Amino acid sequence: MALIVQKYGGTSVANPERIRNVARRVARFKALGHHVVVVVSAMSGETNKLIALAKEIMRDPDPRELDVLVATGEQVTIALLSLALMDLGVKAKSYTGAQVRILTDNSFNKARILQIDEDNIRKDLHAGNVIVVAGFQGVDEAGNITTLGRGGSDTTGVALAAALKADECQIYTDVDGVYTTDPRIVPEARRLKSITFEEMLEMASLGSKVLQIRSVEFAGKYKVKLRVLSSFEEEGEGTLITFEDETMEQPVISGIAFNRDEAKVTVLGVPDRPGIAYQILGPIADANIDVDIIIQNVAADGTTDFTFTVHKNELQKALGILKGAQAHIGAREITGADNIAKVSVVGVGMRSHVGIASLMFRTLAEEGINIQMISTSEIKISVVIDEKYMELAVRVLHKAFELEEA
Repeated sequence: MALIVQKYGGTSVANPERIRNVARRVARFKALGHHVVVVVSAMSGETNKLIALAKEIMRDPDPRELDVLVATGEQVTIALLSLALMDLGVKAKSYTGAQVRILTDNSFNKARILQIDEDNIRKDLHAGNVIVVAGFQGVDEAGNITTLGRGGSDTTGVALAAALKADECQIYTDVDGVYTTDPRIVPEARRLKSITFEEMLEMASLGSKVLQIRSVEFAGKYKVKLRVLSSFEEEGEGTLITFEDETMEQPVISGIAFNRDEAKVTVLGVPDRPGIAYQILGPIADANIDVDIIIQNVAADGTTDFTFTVHKNELQKALGILKGAQAHIGAREITGADNIAKVSVVGVGMRSHVGIASLMFRTLAEEGINIQMISTSEIKISVVIDEKYMELAVRVLHKAFELEEA
């Protein structure tokens, strides 16, 4: 008998028939003798509808009241799934985040989990119930409803698995696992049987949409075994996200990630003096704009060119801040471009293999793809290129690293 936490996203519970399908799947696990805790998102599109309603009433909705509103989406789903389980003769009990007591801080719309009281869930599990928990939500010390931000249901699932010391946390999505890259771009992309937490964290941060990055961080921190599965296929092992020392021989590269959502800011001709990087990036950080890749080049005339990337949605905001400070920082020119993309190769095998960067750069050069920026870590190499070459770059790199081969 195992204790399993299963999480189902919005597309998996998008309508009554899909909710019944989830109930039948959960019932099969229960029939095998397992204890099952199910975490669900709101029905597909429901959260967006609720946010749109709030904005019809108030242009910039109050964060506390917005959380009260959007948390109702998951409350609908937990009740419907519990009813579907009962209709199959399975004992079930629903819990909101507050009823579990998923304690969070009071950062409305993007709260962080502080503590989970799992005692009541354990009692109901041992009484033979399937527990159905609302993902995405919690409660602060003052009793206010809070939400964890977009994708927060994954985090709820992993956090409950950690608190309950579950044998496995299964994340059911509309794909049947983690692939070497997006099969829509490379039809030969292969589903990975396993991937390390480090690799999955890099893939999630670099643009892979399979798992929400906070949930991967949480799972790695608390050593929760994760498995990604499809809620639309009856069979399949999915992809197990686990620890590096549990595998014998890792492939050199596990996957190719990409991100179309980046933009580039270039600050030309600033004085090469101590503190200039802070004078440029300090105001950007104060505006809560995340910076990704940074490059600084010192010219022969004693000036510095400074380039960094931000999310596309933040480009105009960043340019406005820097142009307002242009005279202060002594920049000759400030430019921006949103026609770029980031392509990355990821793999823990990089630690013990040489020549990864040279193969990547040679492959791109042979296709006439110019590299604008480069960033590396122990297990990844990222390049910024012209957006129009992104799909070509993904395809040729996937082939160069022989990722289509089992």
